[in-house]
Amino acid sequence: MDTGYLPAFAALAGSVIGGLTSFASAWLTQHDQDRSKRLSGEKTRRQKLYNQFIDEASKLYADALAHDQAEVSALVSVYALISRMRVVSSSAVIEKAEAVVHLIIDTYFTPNKTLSEVRELMNGHAVNPLRAFSEQCRAELQALNDR
Repeated sequence: MDTGYLPAFAALAGSVIGGLTSFASAWLTQHDQDRSKRLSGEKTRRQKLYNQFIDEASKLYADALAHDQAEVSALVSVYALISRMRVVSSSAVIEKAEAVVHLIIDTYFTPNKTLSEVRELMNGHAVNPLRAFSEQCRAELQALNDR
């Protein structure tokens, strides 16, 4: 083999290695960016879903404190939100959401509360049916960040 070819092969090999390294680096960077974007979108979607559930459940709980008959369409709406959560959320979040709905339904069967009774409940910190649900959602969203 002619010694003149050796520097040419070395230059060619160096170019190939450099090109492959550059390609691999760009691919890994793009892959990581896509993953981050996907996780961010997933987190945003879950936050919206959880916020919707909190809004609907809060309204229903307030209604349950003052009335003895539930608006069926509102209950169906909350169950629909739980069904949507089943697709994307952990079983722990679903359990907490279902516990909130059971509490709301049970509250409809208790005597109606007057404004002063609601105030006493709030002062005693008894009126917070969404606390466990909210904390579980926060833990799940934090776990999503840690991925």
